[in-house]
Amino acid sequence: MSYTPPINEYEFLLRRVMNGAEHLADVTNGEYDIDDVVAILRPAAKLAAEVLQDTNVSGDRVAARIENGQVVTAPGMREAYAKFTGAGWSSVGAPVQAGGAPRIVSAALTELWSAANPAFAMCSGLTQGAVAAISWSGTPEQKSVYLEPMVEGRWTGTMNLTEPQAGTDLAAIRTLARPQDDQTWRVSGQKIYISWGDHDLTENIVHLVLARTPDAPAGVRGLSLFIVPKFLPDADGRPGHANGVTPIALEHKMGIKGSPTCVLQYEDATGFLLGELNQGLPAMFVMMNLSRLGAGIWALGIADRAHQAAHHYAHHRVQGRVLDEPEGTPIARHPDVARLLSSSAGIITAMRGLMLQTSIHLDRAFAGDAESFELTDFLTPVVKGWLTEEAIGITSDAVQVHGGAGFIEDTGVAQYYRDVRIAAIYEGTTAIQANDFLGRKILRDRAGTASRVLDMIETDVRHLAEAEHPVAVTTSERMTRSLASIRDVTVLLLDHAAEGRRRDAYAGGVPYLKMWGLVLGGWIHVRTLQAALDTRDGTSDQSHRRIAEANAYGAHHLSRVAAHAQSASAGETGYR
Repeated sequence: MSYTPPINEYEFLLRRVMNGAEHLADVTNGEYDIDDVVAILRPAAKLAAEVLQDTNVSGDRVAARIENGQVVTAPGMREAYAKFTGAGWSSVGAPVQAGGAPRIVSAALTELWSAANPAFAMCSGLTQGAVAAISWSGTPEQKSVYLEPMVEGRWTGTMNLTEPQAGTDLAAIRTLARPQDDQTWRVSGQKIYISWGDHDLTENIVHLVLARTPDAPAGVRGLSLFIVPKFLPDADGRPGHANGVTPIALEHKMGIKGSPTCVLQYEDATGFLLGELNQGLPAMFVMMNLSRLGAGIWALGIADRAHQAAHHYAHHRVQGRVLDEPEGTPIARHPDVARLLSSSAGIITAMRGLMLQTSIHLDRAFAGDAESFELTDFLTPVVKGWLTEEAIGITSDAVQVHGGAGFIEDTGVAQYYRDVRIAAIYEGTTAIQANDFLGRKILRDRAGTASRVLDMIETDVRHLAEAEHPVAVTTSERMTRSLASIRDVTVLLLDHAAEGRRRDAYAGGVPYLKMWGLVLGGWIHVRTLQAALDTRDGTSDQSHRRIAEANAYGAHHLSRVAAHAQSASAGETGYR
């Protein structure tokens, strides 16, 4: 089946739920309005459905390979990338400070690219992050050399952190950068798991490499960040001599096989310090945090694509007599299949809304708003951790809806499942997101930001409770219980930490993060439900669908908050 990009959903969220018109006017000085956003998304949807989707299966089945020290991508990738950049999509997706569109636009584009071809989407997403890092920390000369070709898509970017002995433990990084008399550095070491670390799509690749310098402090405080291009730019800014970086192997992966994941060997490669010496991690965090948000959106795109496949299959497949329905009724009417489809639809709406709300805060943070920066920082680990975990569940349910056909590669849904599984690992596992969320966002400020967010949610819940509609009443009651539960667990985890029981607090980190994801997703449904009721008094077909999705979300997902609360409160219970 073909992919149907959710343009109407984005338009509804921006017009009716997120106050998108006011946001765009504020952050773009009137340069963009909602009509502009929709006008951008429609041709993007066409490219996603008609071009990028065509290379998804071929990339999975053929994958990339190394020939004569050069990675050769799967058939069709080069042509698809040429159409992508030729139409200007690389520029639109760049951060605003680098000349691109607002984050709410680039986030929506990321979902479209990811749904159509997840492996392909990773390339442009990483480049956007590298552009942001150079924009944030680069010298004027570095910006003049690297930003234009990267924004235009003629050059791509990568993120080099992981090493064989240093997975998530960045303090164990051994790659060494030695200073030279000409203010350059000689970088030597090996990096692994480098997505799109080498390829044949562009004329150059710009690697951002975390490395240690001689006599640097121990641990992460001794890391610096370096720009190490595949080809050294000449005096005119064009790719010149080959640098000392070589792809020596490609990882054999479970999924996203169309994305070449490289082992890169650096041998006295010429590097250029990006930002301050021994401040590499803060500089890299600009890219890392954008990549974490991007991973959540990437997972959302795959989940929606898998859900669309399951929905299509269920409404066309006739198998067995459906309870209390006439002969020939498709399996979509089997009670449990209907449950799976409505459950997935409800959580996809919640995920998309939370991602868009976070993107609004990020737009405002980039514009200098301190409160929005704080909210973006607070929401980032939830978007990354919760969206990716839920996407795996949705995609698994899509396989289940297909039954035995879901386990067969020919239907395509098995690939989505294999592809999306990396999402909860990529850019930091769910536990790493939970540790960041609990330690830096909850314990550090005694849940100050968390309390403000919960207060905002409660205000909207009280407003919804005034609506004279049974689903509005039920949803407000479910949310009220969930909010009370998350407040209680927050107090308990704060008490654990204050009493020195830090292991008990952190043992509950992942279920606590999932509680937040579910409650924030419920908040999206509260606002979407209110908007649906306000639209033609909730009588249109789309309003009926959104009301039903809110009810399904409350029944199938807000009900999980209580279970996660018990788990988060249990403390350390594992084997020693």
